[in-house]
Amino acid sequence: MDFNDTPEEAAFRKEVRAWLEANATRKSDDKQSFRARNDDPNLLEKAKAWQAKKAAAGYARITWPKEYGGRGGTPILQVIYQQEESSYLVPLGFFDIGLGMCIPTMMAYATPEQLTRYVKPALYGEEVWCQLFSEPAAGSDVAGIRTRAERDGNDWVINGQKVWTSGAHYSDYGIIITRTDPSVPKHQGLTMFFLSMKTPGVEVRPIKQMSGGANFNEVFFTNVRIPDSQRLGKVGEGWKAALTTLMNERLAVGLPSGGLDVDELMELARDTELEDGPAIRNQQVRGKLAEWYVQQQGLRFTRYRTLTALSKGQTPGPESSIIKIVAASKMQDMGALAMELMGPAGIMKEEVPNAAGFQAQWIAAAGFRIAGGTDEILRNIVAERVLGLPQDVRVDKDVPFNKLK
Repeated sequence: MDFNDTPEEAAFRKEVRAWLEANATRKSDDKQSFRARNDDPNLLEKAKAWQAKKAAAGYARITWPKEYGGRGGTPILQVIYQQEESSYLVPLGFFDIGLGMCIPTMMAYATPEQLTRYVKPALYGEEVWCQLFSEPAAGSDVAGIRTRAERDGNDWVINGQKVWTSGAHYSDYGIIITRTDPSVPKHQGLTMFFLSMKTPGVEVRPIKQMSGGANFNEVFFTNVRIPDSQRLGKVGEGWKAALTTLMNERLAVGLPSGGLDVDELMELARDTELEDGPAIRNQQVRGKLAEWYVQQQGLRFTRYRTLTALSKGQTPGPESSIIKIVAASKMQDMGALAMELMGPAGIMKEEVPNAAGFQAQWIAAAGFRIAGGTDEILRNIVAERVLGLPQDVRVDKDVPFNKLK
């Protein structure tokens, strides 16, 4: 990969830097803690304000067509913007699912009138979207869902339950995958819709996490009635629409953001005294730090492979799956070691520099190893698409869904 910007990319980077310098606060050298960035009760409103400002300047979704509020730019320009924005304290995360997964799916299947109505409010942060896929009985098998949608004239009536729905408690709209024909194999009887989260019969119940937060939700649907005009794609072809969403999800999830990494852990090791002296001089600690530093560099260069594909106008391959498998476990293991080094202070949230950050990182990593595809699913992707190994045996592939045990 050529690490140097082209003249066009260099000019764009200069433009972005000037705009960010004028509109955002640069991160200080003494990094703020994870909680300081994320425990603000007004964070959603601040994020909406930042999103609106970014959209008005044309930076919210650089690769989108101009008629939808984008710049019609290349993916590498989007990467450049994200690289520069990462140096500033700005509220992020609330719109990743909507703009990274839901609206691209809408663009593929919704009508022009619907896109005119929904894309701009999402881009400007006025409306938030969520993804209603996972269910208690299906696990990582998206095609195994049981939420039903039954035709009633020009309407559909939805009954069922979704779980682990990120952001459902503050979302205005969502895309939902349902089962409309249980008499055919599971991948063939699905249909996708979009709906307002304020529709009668939709109930959102936040799931309290051990971190004290409640980012995920259960969502129940009881006789939820929506018009057929809110169907995305053909009846029975919901799996095809779902793949559009899932492909975007794999790319959107990528590396964890906002957490603490090897540099912060090295700093902690320098400042922490063990029985035999500073932790940074302990051979076991040094071995772990070296291992994670090597992983960090490997992730960095694997990420560059994705950027190389983007810069050439190609679709990235399985690199994002490889990145996520390594990054999520590294994130969890680093958090665990940091808390162990800090002893009792490792479980405290207040008055201990970076303690809450490592603690939150350790707790959040378990969810990150599930979101966007479990470790097992991603290993299958790598095994089949990179190593060329045979696919898993799928005994339910051709069996009607209502005949499955």
